[in-house]
Amino acid sequence: MRFENKICLVTGGGSGIGRATCIRFASEGGTVIVVDINEQHGNETVSLIQQHKGNALFIKTDIGNADEVKSCVKTVTDKYQRIDVLVNNAAFMTFTKIVDLAESDWDKVQNINLKSVFLFCKYAIPFMKNGAVVNTSSVHAHETTANVLPYAASKGGMEAFTRGLSLEYQPNQARFNCVAPGSVDTPMLWSNPDIKDGVEKMQGAIGKPEELAAAICFMASDEASFVNGTTLVVDGGRLDIL
Repeated sequence: MRFENKICLVTGGGSGIGRATCIRFASEGGTVIVVDINEQHGNETVSLIQQHKGNALFIKTDIGNADEVKSCVKTVTDKYQRIDVLVNNAAFMTFTKIVDLAESDWDKVQNINLKSVFLFCKYAIPFMKNGAVVNTSSVHAHETTANVLPYAASKGGMEAFTRGLSLEYQPNQARFNCVAPGSVDTPMLWSNPDIKDGVEKMQGAIGKPEELAAAICFMASDEASFVNGTTLVVDGGRLDIL
C-alpha cells in the first residue's frame, strides 16, 4: 500500500475533494489527519474511514488563523513525531465584482486559500523527511471568469509559491506540487451563484471528487518522486477548449 505507515494531513477534509482524498489515503494504508472548520463534516469523514477499518483523526482548525494552524501541526507532531504528506486543499470563493467587494472578503479569500498554505508549510516542513506537499489549485489560475478574481489571484499565487518552495528545499526533505482541478461535482461548484445564473459556463466534463483524489494521491506518492515544482492540470480537457 502506497501510504502505509505515512501520516497524511488534509485541509478541507470534511467534504468534496478533501473528503475523497482522505478516504483514498486511508484506503492505501495512510493515517489521515482530517482538518476542517466544520466539526460535523470532519467527524463524518473520520467515521467513513473508520467504517472501512482505516485510521483517521479530526482536528477542528480555522486554517486562516496562524495560532490555530500552529496548534494543529503541534497536535499532529506531538502524537506522531512527523508529517509525511500535506495536502492544502481547503478553499473559499466570493462572487462579487472587485469594485463592490468588501476588503474583509478579499482578506478572507487570501487567508483561507493562500495564507493557510504558507502557514501549514512553515510549521509542517521541519517535521518532513522525503515528504510531499500537494496544493489544490484551480484552472482559474490559468483561465478565469468574471466575479471570482480574489479566488483566481489566490490560486495563481499558490502556484508561484509552490514553484518557489521547490527551490528552497531538497526533495529528500519534501517535494512541492499543485493539482489544478476544473469543474468538480462538489458543494463548492453547486453553490456558485454564477453557475446557477449561467454567468459562468461550465466547459468540458464535470469531474468526480474521487478522480481528483486519485491525482492528488499520485502526486503525493513515491511513484511521483521525480515530479517537483509543477502543476498537474486535472480538468477533463477544459483548458484545451476555452
